[in-house]
Amino acid sequence: MRRPLPTAEEALEILKRRRTRPQFRAPPPAGKSLAPLLKELDKRFGQGPAALQTRWREIVGETLARRTEPVRIIKSRTAGEGGTLELRVDGPVASLIQHQAPQITARLDLLLGRGAVTRLRIVQGPLKTTPPPAPVRARRKPPLDAARERDLAEGLASQPEGPLKDALLKLGRGVLRREP
Repeated sequence: MRRPLPTAEEALEILKRRRTRPQFRAPPPAGKSLAPLLKELDKRFGQGPAALQTRWREIVGETLARRTEPVRIIKSRTAGEGGTLELRVDGPVASLIQHQAPQITARLDLLLGRGAVTRLRIVQGPLKTTPPPAPVRARRKPPLDAARERDLAEGLASQPEGPLKDALLKLGRGVLRREP
């Protein structure tokens, strides 16, 4: 025999007596609690080289960007004095960087704020980020001379016209171009 369903009042009474599970809440986003901490760290230690690495080509130009990379920004221990940007340079570019130091620090002032970087420290060594390779241009091979083309056509004369004959012609031309 089946038990009858409870009435509405009985159902409310049962629900009041029973403890239910708390409703599931997703955890708050990590960025919400990390944002104040990151702002404090940024204010205390500076932005670091990550902000510079993304815009380094704009700051120093295409030529120097291929041969240099920012490593870190060293904060000054004396109040009110700007920091030092440590640069890793490849080979003899160090003299160019020394020559252009006033222009580079002026551009850094525009990006990081006035007086954020007042000196450059140049360290010679291999770069960690390799520049993208220059595009390789495929050389176009010269066409076959008339005698070889005629010999190839005579050799394939017995083949019926169609995609197979076209593929064999293309293969034959490629092979004959490589022969001396």
